[in-house]
Amino acid sequence: MKDQIVKFWRDEEGATAIEYGLIAGLIAVGILATLTSVGSELKRIFGLVLASLQGAK
Repeated sequence: MKDQIVKFWRDEEGATAIEYGLIAGLIAVGILATLTSVGSELKRIFGLVLASLQGAK
């Protein structure tokens, strides 16, 4: 019984999958934050372009 517990404790097969999952999650959060920032900046820029075009009439 003790050997089985020690073997289970030393088993690291699932650790790699968990690490990859954490890395993928962090990348997804970074992408989401970047796209949110870029999206709001693009909205502001297109708002300025629209205001300029409406003022040119």
